[in-house]
Amino acid sequence: MTTKSGDGLSRRLTGRHIRFIALGSAIGTGLFYGSSDTIAKAGPSVLLAYLIGGAAIFFVLRALGEMAVNDPAPGSFGEYARKHLGPLAGFLTGWTYAFEMVIVCVADVTALAVYMGFWFPDVPRWIWVVLTILVIAAANLVSVRVYGELEFWFTLVKVVAIVAMILGGAAILIFGLGGASGSAATLWSHGGWFPNGLSGFIASFALVMFAFGGTEILGLTAAESEDPRTAMPKAVNTVPVRVLLFYVATLAIIMMLNPWNTISTSGSPFVQIFAGLGLHSAATVLNIVVVTAALSAINSDIFGAGRMIYGLARRGQAPAIMARVTRNGIPWMTVLVVAAALSLAVVLNYLLPDSAFLLIASVGTFATVWVWFMILLTHYRSRRGKSAADLAFPVPFWPVGQVLTMVFMVFVFVVMAFAEDTRLALLVGVVWLAVLCALYWFHRRSAKPAANAFADVGP
Repeated sequence: MTTKSGDGLSRRLTGRHIRFIALGSAIGTGLFYGSSDTIAKAGPSVLLAYLIGGAAIFFVLRALGEMAVNDPAPGSFGEYARKHLGPLAGFLTGWTYAFEMVIVCVADVTALAVYMGFWFPDVPRWIWVVLTILVIAAANLVSVRVYGELEFWFTLVKVVAIVAMILGGAAILIFGLGGASGSAATLWSHGGWFPNGLSGFIASFALVMFAFGGTEILGLTAAESEDPRTAMPKAVNTVPVRVLLFYVATLAIIMMLNPWNTISTSGSPFVQIFAGLGLHSAATVLNIVVVTAALSAINSDIFGAGRMIYGLARRGQAPAIMARVTRNGIPWMTVLVVAAALSLAVVLNYLLPDSAFLLIASVGTFATVWVWFMILLTHYRSRRGKSAADLAFPVPFWPVGQVLTMVFMVFVFVVMAFAEDTRLALLVGVVWLAVLCALYWFHRRSAKPAANAFADVGP
């Protein structure tokens, strides 16, 4: 039997679902495909970049976890921004997150199309994009339980594969499995830890932060969790550690087996490594894994964008039709709208098959970091007049950790402004925010609140 909350959504996600949803959203395209670009920019120093980025994400998730445990509201951090920073902040945060999820999903389906080229090099990429969107959108329309179970099994495949890759890579390094060789010295014997200098290390942060995008979906699952007060703290505390382990350990082994400057950016470094070692069956298995990883991320992207737009609609900041749900508590219209928006992926993969991913990832980085900054700022304002004793799940190192993390997010924006291949993405992001502001003020001034699709409702 479906249990519904007072907001119309069904509470059918267990703690197991929530942990794997958050883990699955972070372990996807950014690791299996985008990591080759970060390695090209920073060399071995990319490991330090992932450690720093992971620490920042921990503070973001703890801030979000504190608010979600206290108030598991539909729309999550979009609703929190409205409450603590004002209706415009809620409007900007909510719609930018939906924009982020669509953009990230475009990147994920783009990467999946590249992976399918491993087996079907003559099939146009856009065909795989269309098929993927149709299948995953259909799954999201069934029930949130089906979504949760799909995400659990998708993520389990990824986790098992990464652990096997770490163990297999270690066996190659120690025992020379398959006649291959490698060592820890390979990390620094090809130009040192910073082969492209400090500038290369700093430039890598744009894609490093993109890789962690999606972890904030934890906040959106709270409204559909059976027991958010128990599930959220467990997920928030374990996911960042696991993500860091997977990213740092796997990339370290990859760069120990092959010099960083021999890793191509045209595909997944995981598949390249094993194919290069002559283990072609292993490369085939790993390609199955990275396809599963992309499907997992797409599954979460559609869920996240849909639930955020649903929350916007419930507070009058999106068309009312977006708040309609099925008997199973699924906001069906938002799922359809997000799936339709993903037609952008079809167009980009048709027009720009070779450069689509980097462009999309850069735009996604802006949206991701903006949302994280707003989560931190919202949390900072929400703590006024409160002490740790008043909260069920308070953030650590308050307020120093939060302030330093906000400064780091500003630093990432500066990096994007100075890096040639991300400057355009930053401009797109600024234009996006300007358009949202114009839309907000136009509708606020030109229509009566009762009839205004973007009017602010509720307390």
